[in-house]
Amino acid sequence: MKLAAKDLLRLATVGSVDDGKSTLIGRLLVDTRQLFDDQLDAVQAASEKRGVGDLDLSFVTDGLRAEREQGITIDVAYRYASTPTRKFIIADCPGHVQYTRNMATGASTADLALVVLNVAHGVKEQTRRHLCIAALLGVRTIIVAVNKMDEVNWSESAYVAVVDELTTLARDLGFESVTPIPVSALLGENVVERSAHLEWYDGPTVLQALEACEAGSWTHTRSGSRLPIQWVLRQNGGGRTYAGMLNGATLHEGDTVTLLPANIETTITSITSGSGSRTAATAGLSIDVSLAAETDAGRGDLLATAPLPTVTKEFTATICWFGEQPWRASQRLRLKHTTKVTPVRLRELSGVVDIETLSVHPGVELAPNDIGLVTLQTADFLVVDDYRDNRVTGSFVLIDEVSNATVAAGMVGRASFL
Repeated sequence: MKLAAKDLLRLATVGSVDDGKSTLIGRLLVDTRQLFDDQLDAVQAASEKRGVGDLDLSFVTDGLRAEREQGITIDVAYRYASTPTRKFIIADCPGHVQYTRNMATGASTADLALVVLNVAHGVKEQTRRHLCIAALLGVRTIIVAVNKMDEVNWSESAYVAVVDELTTLARDLGFESVTPIPVSALLGENVVERSAHLEWYDGPTVLQALEACEAGSWTHTRSGSRLPIQWVLRQNGGGRTYAGMLNGATLHEGDTVTLLPANIETTITSITSGSGSRTAATAGLSIDVSLAAETDAGRGDLLATAPLPTVTKEFTATICWFGEQPWRASQRLRLKHTTKVTPVRLRELSGVVDIETLSVHPGVELAPNDIGLVTLQTADFLVVDDYRDNRVTGSFVLIDEVSNATVAAGMVGRASFL
């Protein structure tokens, strides 16, 4: 009997520093037997080196030497897990404010956010910032692990107080599904197996909640097919095909497409992937296509089906600023959008988001880790969708021309919760 293919769920852990994100993921991987003996031995050795008596499960994901020496997560740690019903890609994101840019990277392709809260501390400023960024990035489902329940003697009232605070924030940010779970990641209570200390709780464990969530939501779109051209391939015997990674709706052989920004309408005559010719392709697949019409399309152009995206040199965007110095209008930046790179300037800063109230107030600059509403003007035409319609053609990064550092992540349009 042929088994059905497993769903692949992408999740990002978010929350403030020391709330137990890495320990929770470590516990999840250990208790579902995802680690080899040599990996456990390495974690044991690192724990002993730092003088930790028991196995420090946070070291399962804290792979950098600097992380293990300092006891913090710096980079995004990607881990892979599998159960009989599902596969997981887990992005363990750092909680420190100076590594917020890394958190945004981890959440950018997530189907859901696994929010970890210390029950004794509740929702901190960095928790709010992480949830704001997750909402900006299109995440609509969150599982809330209210951690360290053992430190409050498994108190239901302490749990309810934290859940009420978080639920109010999640509603304001527009999350569609919120699943709170009381846990002790250190002791393994309610992570994989149910806890005997939480008789008053009758909901799922963390693993059960993860297995029940919808997978693949990051590919959902309200746009047509979008194929940013990355390479132009010259074929033996003449002719050219156009290669890139497809996103948006499914693309079929015979579909009418428009080459943008040139606005040339033509037809897809063939589709090829790594496995050979095919009649259709879905989002996330790298393909090359041939067209009925001769064009001078090149890298940075885009093939699209209706409804068509916008071709523009000026647009409104929501920006998460990660630069070490404040962003001012005079700074020289480049904008990278799909396969296109172009100089860009800040035409207007409309306002800066107050993390506590989720209101927008006037500002003259964006400080590190600020979220702002801006109007950008580019040197070349861009082909964009609103981020809420397509997370690929609606997103971009800003790069400092002098240092070559990525200084901001941007979403086309105004965030729905602002």
